[in-house]
Amino acid sequence: MPALEPLTCTAGAAMLLSAVMEHQDPAFAAAPGTGQARHSDGPAAPDTEHAARRAIDAVWRIESARVIAGVARLLRDLDLAEEFAHDALVTALEQWPRAGIPERPGAWLMSVAKNRALDHLRRAPMLERTHQALGYEADMHEADLRAASEAAATDDIADDLLRLMFVACHPLLSREARIALTLKLVAGLTTAEIARAFLVSEPTVAQRIVRAKRTLSEAQVPFEVPRAQELNGRLCSVLEVIYLVFNEGYAATAGDDWMRPALCEEALRLGRILAELAPREPEVHGLVALMEIQASRTRARTGADGAPILLMEQDRSRWDRLLIQRGLAALARAEVHSDGRERGPYVLQAAIAACHVRAASPADTDWVYITALYDQLARSTASAVVELNRAVAVSMAYGPAAGLELADQLEQEGTLRAYHLLPGVRGDLLVKLGRHAEAQQEFERAAALTQNARERRLLLERAAACRRPA
Repeated sequence: MPALEPLTCTAGAAMLLSAVMEHQDPAFAAAPGTGQARHSDGPAAPDTEHAARRAIDAVWRIESARVIAGVARLLRDLDLAEEFAHDALVTALEQWPRAGIPERPGAWLMSVAKNRALDHLRRAPMLERTHQALGYEADMHEADLRAASEAAATDDIADDLLRLMFVACHPLLSREARIALTLKLVAGLTTAEIARAFLVSEPTVAQRIVRAKRTLSEAQVPFEVPRAQELNGRLCSVLEVIYLVFNEGYAATAGDDWMRPALCEEALRLGRILAELAPREPEVHGLVALMEIQASRTRARTGADGAPILLMEQDRSRWDRLLIQRGLAALARAEVHSDGRERGPYVLQAAIAACHVRAASPADTDWVYITALYDQLARSTASAVVELNRAVAVSMAYGPAAGLELADQLEQEGTLRAYHLLPGVRGDLLVKLGRHAEAQQEFERAAALTQNARERRLLLERAAACRRPA
């Protein structure tokens, strides 16, 4: 069962209360008729070279995972696959500024990387080349993009990419390692980009990636899509990684910025790819729906100064209608593929998020239905954070006293002792009940627990407002 804690809070009503943040809210013009870039035999002009590098960066971000996956399937070695993929990138940096960008740059990169891998096998001493290695070589000849049909190659690449996702998100790895390895191999981020995104040092990220690869190698993890009996559990691991990447971008756990949109974009891209690769999995579509809907509110979640704007106070005209439509369409696909089965946690969270975007105004929100959805989610997850969100939904549907009673039970259990949103929610409910002194203490406690600077300021402002109630 994937961890639901952070994003659930935004999907739920907790972020609707004023006490709590939404915590989840003409260098390369083509030659006529060729489809290829113009090129010359001489060295590239500075502007041309700059344009080429930008184009190569864009192509690499899109194609790197497919290249690594294609070579990894043949060699069963992530380190070598990544090495040969980077060899292909270096070759592109050398040749494309002078010769022009190929018509199919991804296929070009794949062909170069596979040729490097084939050269590696040919250089290996004959006695050390196992029958398996010889089989891989034959496989490489058959899969060579210049000889294979485009349709077949596309199918192989899709399967390879799905295999890479499952390997990078293998449950043998720690959560941090899975995230780092997925962002490196599947999303194509550099170690420096991952480090900046999660506010850790580059050596820390590099060590996580090295250890992850070593763990997978020592365990001889097969480069394959899991079989039916273990597919569900492994898919949960993949979804969890994408979910956590999105959540860290949507509501950063630490640092000065409340959001890191680049991480949200990467998570959405990974989710959309996975939905194409696993089109019959309702939870995949559920997660995509949830992310699309949550991301639709990005522009409305902060003011000009970067200060958070809570959901109930957001200008709904600034919500991205295209993302909302995409999210609702993904939710519909999830419902279709559920085939009457009980909805999973991501589908339920997407359904909750859909209630908010379907409401023309905060007053139009169907809190009774949201409470019912949280009842289902609580039964399927056994998560204290889901229970906190349910408490807030209850408060919106049936009054703050009913919600506070449930929040107090969570306080007594102690599971969320270090979770800043529990005192934040209690503070807001206490304000609604006119108990301002108690609310001030709760907001101050929440501010002390959060590591996000924007969030802390908002909570302290709420605490100060309790000293001067209207």
